[in-house]
Amino acid sequence: MTDTRLSFKEMCGKFDVTPRTLRYYEYIELLEPEKDGRSRWYGSREVARMTLILRGRRFGFSLEEIRQWLMIYRQKGNKPQLQAWVDLADRQLAELERQRVELDLTLSDLRALRETAAKEL
Repeated sequence: MTDTRLSFKEMCGKFDVTPRTLRYYEYIELLEPEKDGRSRWYGSREVARMTLILRGRRFGFSLEEIRQWLMIYRQKGNKPQLQAWVDLADRQLAELERQRVELDLTLSDLRALRETAAKEL
C-alpha cells in the first residue's frame, strides 16, 4: 500500500460507509486514525483494517469477534492471528452450511404451499 492518507470523508466514500459507521468503528477501537485537531487521517494500515472489517461483516462475524481477531496481531503476531482466523472461519462455515440447509428446506416448503394454493385457484 502507499503512504497516501485519506480524510474522513474520503474514507467514507472509499468504503461506502456512513460517517456514523466510521465514527463507531473508531469508538470501539477497530480503527485508530491519526488526529490533527479535529481532522482525522487514515493511512494504509487503517485502510487495510477497514477492508478486513467489512469482509468480516460480510462473512457474518460480529464486530466484537473482528475486534478481538485484530487485537491478536498486535498482541501476539501473525501466526496466532492466522490460527484464530482459521478457527473463526471453520465455525462460521459450519454455521453458514446449517443456515443453507434451513433455507433450502424453507424454500421447498414455500414452493409446495404456493403450488397447493395455485391449484386451488
